[in-house]
Amino acid sequence: MTIPGNLFLAPLAGITDRGFRRICIEHGAPFTYTEMVSGEALARGNAKTIALLRRAKGEKLLGVQIFLSSPEQAERALPVIEKADPTLIDLNCGCPVPKVVKTGAGAALMRSPETIYRIVSLLSKSSSRPITVKIRTGWDSKTINYLEAAQASESAGASMITLHGRSRSQGYSGSADWDTIAELVQTVRVPVIGNGDAFSPEAAKRLLMETGCSGVMFARGAMGNPFIFEQTRRLLEHDSTGKIPSVAEIMKAALTQLHYTIEEKGERVACREMRKQMTGYTKGLDGSAALRQSIVTCETEEDYRRTVEDYLSLRGESSSSTLDLAP
Repeated sequence: MTIPGNLFLAPLAGITDRGFRRICIEHGAPFTYTEMVSGEALARGNAKTIALLRRAKGEKLLGVQIFLSSPEQAERALPVIEKADPTLIDLNCGCPVPKVVKTGAGAALMRSPETIYRIVSLLSKSSSRPITVKIRTGWDSKTINYLEAAQASESAGASMITLHGRSRSQGYSGSADWDTIAELVQTVRVPVIGNGDAFSPEAAKRLLMETGCSGVMFARGAMGNPFIFEQTRRLLEHDSTGKIPSVAEIMKAALTQLHYTIEEKGERVACREMRKQMTGYTKGLDGSAALRQSIVTCETEEDYRRTVEDYLSLRGESSSSTLDLAP
């Protein structure tokens, strides 16, 4: 399988739904992942969980990321995943959230590379699709074992490994250790994707250059910022990110994502869920705190449009193009 690019949208629970993936694809994301999906819920036929496997409009390539704790769970979930026809299946071995870890899934698997081996082996032998793995550096600072976990994954048949340069105990605090990514690149034969602190195109380029990794996975850096994909590609190809999006263009992207999400989930649900997404879109903008306070009261697409129009007017910017061009 060939992926036409090396910039990935990470799987983010509650964030990378079909509406957000669609706007990222339109802004240059060559590969996207579903939200993290429960393998046990899939195995039990949970309709809401199965719905997470659906492609967004225009989404030709899609990775399904699952979290589970045993080969038995993987075997039961696999037929449901196969029916969704994903491009690849990714095993999460990095989620630090307590409710995931306490089930033995996510980052808990970093404590048992042999279990990672057994799960990946089962998946790779049972599916013709590429099986990939996302890991952290270890459980905590005293048990840094990413090389062992990666080698177990590779020997079991994994086709690609993504490393987030933090341990489970770090969560998302501190700085990602890119040296671990560089070491992993030198240790395994399969492609390594770097993850952690890629908050800008410049940071993504440094991550590629300093570690030699094959690609970059954007997580928090893409939240409210789908532009990061096209900007990073331009930087890599032309040594310039090009024009920085105007506030009106940022708001247009936000309204477009809202519209896509309404198509998927209905207006009431989409408008409520979009409130947390708007935190990313408005981060760092002048007057963003007041804008977010107004957004909390928005219940309809028209409410969002009026709120954005008022905000742009206060800034002395024309809102007509934003409102006209957004769906």
